[in-house]
Amino acid sequence: MSEPRQQLIATACAMGPAGLNRGTSGNVSVRSGDSFYITPTGMRYEQLVADDIPLMALDGSHQGRRKPSSEWRFHRDLYAARPEVGAVLHAHSPFAVSLACLRCDIPAFHYMIARFGGDSIRCADYAIFGSAELSTAAMSAMQQRKACLLANHGLLVAGRDLDEALALAVELEELCEQYWRACQLGQPVLLSTDEMAAVLQKFAGYGQQ
Repeated sequence: MSEPRQQLIATACAMGPAGLNRGTSGNVSVRSGDSFYITPTGMRYEQLVADDIPLMALDGSHQGRRKPSSEWRFHRDLYAARPEVGAVLHAHSPFAVSLACLRCDIPAFHYMIARFGGDSIRCADYAIFGSAELSTAAMSAMQQRKACLLANHGLLVAGRDLDEALALAVELEELCEQYWRACQLGQPVLLSTDEMAAVLQKFAGYGQQ
């Protein structure tokens, strides 16, 4: 297994080709014991080397030659509150941003919504980027969920590791595009509460455990 900072850089570099990011927007982190590595602020991912990756403690302090992403607070708060989370990814992908700017939740228009832990994907209340208020809003929207939208901002996902975090972000952006397209044709027919409950039960044993 490669060194965690190299894994982090590889994941960050994969965000562009996956259609999740352009330029220096977005950020990604990975848990390391009681701390976490996170991408630095304002640097192009393809130019990063291991020594550019700060190591942050849960008290908000950091080590390294670069400043951490300005969004470190919701990364820190997810790690502190949810021991099952091993990686966090935030992106400004086109369809997620479009829906986030409408400040709308994504309802159960497709059964794959259940992959994220419930019968909807919530949109967190707006707060300025990098703020404690934004982290508080994100944590509320992420309750019992693996993802949310951030109002007028982008998407946020939490996975067990970097591979799952990237996969969840790609899946969420795809669902955002599908919902956007369906809405162009009319009002999507939503799955019922009972139908989604059955899907959630089936997802409990889905995939390789």
